[in-house]
Amino acid sequence: MSKKVRVRFAPSPTGGLHLGGVRTVLYNYLFARRHGGDFILRIEDTDQGRYVPGAEEYIIDSLSWCGLEPDEGPHKGGAYGPYRQSERKALGLYEKYARQLVEQGHAYYAFDTPEELEAMREKYKTAENPSPQYNHTLRKKMRNSLQLDPSETSRLLAEGTPYVIRIRLEPDQEVTFTDLIRGEVTFSTTGVDDKVLLKADGMPTYHLAVVVDDHLMEISHAFRGEEWLPSAPVHILLWRYLFGEDRMPQWAHLPLILKPDGNGKLSKRDGDRLGFPVFAMNWTDPKTNEPATGFRETGFLPQAFVNLLALLGWNDGSGQEIFTIEELIAKFSMDRVHKGGAKFDFEKAKWFNHEWIKHLPPSDYSSRVAELFAAAGIQIPAADLVRPAGTEDPLPIIPLIPDTLTDISGTPLIDLAALDAGFNPPTPPPNRFEKILALVKDRCVLLPEFVPQAAFFFQPPATIDLDAVKPKWTDAKALFFAEYLRQLELAGQLDAHALEVQFKEMAAAAAIKPGELLMPLRIMLVGGKFGPHVFDIAVVLGKDETIRRIRHTLALLKG
Repeated sequence: MSKKVRVRFAPSPTGGLHLGGVRTVLYNYLFARRHGGDFILRIEDTDQGRYVPGAEEYIIDSLSWCGLEPDEGPHKGGAYGPYRQSERKALGLYEKYARQLVEQGHAYYAFDTPEELEAMREKYKTAENPSPQYNHTLRKKMRNSLQLDPSETSRLLAEGTPYVIRIRLEPDQEVTFTDLIRGEVTFSTTGVDDKVLLKADGMPTYHLAVVVDDHLMEISHAFRGEEWLPSAPVHILLWRYLFGEDRMPQWAHLPLILKPDGNGKLSKRDGDRLGFPVFAMNWTDPKTNEPATGFRETGFLPQAFVNLLALLGWNDGSGQEIFTIEELIAKFSMDRVHKGGAKFDFEKAKWFNHEWIKHLPPSDYSSRVAELFAAAGIQIPAADLVRPAGTEDPLPIIPLIPDTLTDISGTPLIDLAALDAGFNPPTPPPNRFEKILALVKDRCVLLPEFVPQAAFFFQPPATIDLDAVKPKWTDAKALFFAEYLRQLELAGQLDAHALEVQFKEMAAAAAIKPGELLMPLRIMLVGGKFGPHVFDIAVVLGKDETIRRIRHTLALLKG
């Protein structure tokens, strides 16, 4: 690409960040990283009436949780700031271009009051046209600079009469552009209304602001949802009138994320109805106090969330489903993005999370799980969170050589910085808490499931499932466990393999099948018929606690 890649995500700070918005971020981010470009966050707060306090911070926090950090933005700065449209408006960046369009004859002043606009909609409403638009026909019947005498327009402007600036669209014009996903797309201007470009308060609408900002920020590619396709003719004409279409970004309109049944765009209401999140993180609307659950709080790992979103509308053609962010960057291309919408499947989303829980070392999510234990009232001993002595993370090695080796002509031979970035230092040994998470992680689909799956390691089970033991409990089994207790008391440091061998040998000597004894042992240790390998449980509990729990259950069985 001859022009440096610069892409942007430009949300309105009006609420929670929908997973469709995060996917737009992801595709922008992957494309920028794939081509060595920049990813920009720009806050489009042109609609001050819908502005929600805290929404901008929520968006930034959501992107941070996903690991999709912008190169430039309102929280980071950059050479193309400011990155909030309200601040750019204060610099007069938009009004200048709106007036330029008026001077060129491509826009006009409209002095209609809200009451006059409402009256127009009522007067010209028909069964065939229930929502009349301010277009090339109806503008002839309204109060604007195209219909007024120039002197009257000048008088109204001089008196400070409120006005908006509208684009002037003529019918029967064809507007064509190339979409990176959909190929050549052609629209007719017939049926497109004269959109407001500059509001009465001087704030630009999205239509003007997105074009001006993309130009001034030197955006090379504009990726957005397909719901913006109907607005494309207005935006392309604004590029043509203001800056030239040859300077326009390359467009890509991303497919919708659909409801599970494929019938329409996925919404928060669908998530509430079907019991799954649609926002990246928990969000409570400060105006309505209406809460919305997020993927993070539901128990998703950010790696899984990003992975599943990448495949909602894209694949690399190989059938691979689990991708690291590095693999996604290396393989992502817009020509593999689908045209059709992608149905959201929450069960498949959970499958991704389960795979990532199994794939990652528990140290990657242990702090989050520890918070869940604390929220459940289960205290993790501080000693369980400490790594074994002498296993601190190694100090980084600072190479005393240049970042890049070159030949005599200066041509790079080896990029040592890239090699260093790909080097993964050995993972330090886990602490006790991480060992426990490793034992149960195959059974956990969402992070909160670690609590019921591992709580018994930190506190004795509140109940013992005696009903699962009593029907087949015999005096011979009671004698076996009495002898097993004696052997445990004589044992030194516990080892899972040695415990299993000893247990089976004792079962054979007592002429009892090991399977008839293993299930009662499990229930004695954890309270029910669940959990990892029973002898691994005993090792983690330790000899004293294992003995105490067996004795406790034997006493209950006697009673």
